[in-house]
Amino acid sequence: MKIPPEIIALIDRLYQELHQTEQNATQGLTVVKQILENFPDNVILIQFFAYLNSVLLFTEIYKRQAQNLVQRVSNVDVTEIEIQEVGEDLGGASQFCKNTQRMINVKITL
Repeated sequence: MKIPPEIIALIDRLYQELHQTEQNATQGLTVVKQILENFPDNVILIQFFAYLNSVLLFTEIYKRQAQNLVQRVSNVDVTEIEIQEVGEDLGGASQFCKNTQRMINVKITL
């Protein structure tokens, strides 16, 4: 069965959001590293540094999961139910990225 256009659109959107989340976290890490050089014992900065590193880790994990979902839905004998499940999983990952981007932006602004 061919991958439905809706699933392809979800995959594309997820990859874009993962890329944006990764860029935001990397930008935040750069800022935090610079400030940490001046205040190496600041607990809040250390926590923020750890948070941003976790975001990068989760971003990488979601990329791998998305690749696995794409492989799963690319099977010739995939059922409609499996395609629906993949779509739901992709939508959940996309929502995670949006929420994470918002949190990063808020924390960087503060």
